[in-house]
Amino acid sequence: MSAFAKSPWILHYAATSCNGCDIEVLACLTPVYDVERFGIINTGNPKHADILLITGSVNEQNREVVKSLYDQMPDPKVVVAIGICATSGGIFRECYNVHGGVDSTIPVDVYVPGCACRPEAIIDGVVKALGVLEAKATALKLKKSA
Repeated sequence: MSAFAKSPWILHYAATSCNGCDIEVLACLTPVYDVERFGIINTGNPKHADILLITGSVNEQNREVVKSLYDQMPDPKVVVAIGICATSGGIFRECYNVHGGVDSTIPVDVYVPGCACRPEAIIDGVVKALGVLEAKATALKLKKSA
């Protein structure tokens, strides 16, 4: 197990949403769910983040912000789309300025469906993201040694 899986740093970005999923992400940090028991640290700096959690759909105003956050993150990095809005655009997908889910702008590794997502589902998605992060770290290490 690499250092990534032992203490990943997470960046949460709230795109255009009703904030239901954002509240559930915050609930994961409370003592009831205590996501920090996995060694997870919530950061506000994309240059320190290993995992990007995004809630809400991507629209014209936040498209460049989402791209910028993703580009600032060091490799290997994992993106987790939380909620139906982040996975497909949700109820906002037919709006004139909505581009759709997060995967319309950046690559997504883990999808967590729901409206709003339960904290248990979010934690499960983060744990799956740790596996993806581990695989990407191994592949990057092999690529550098070749």
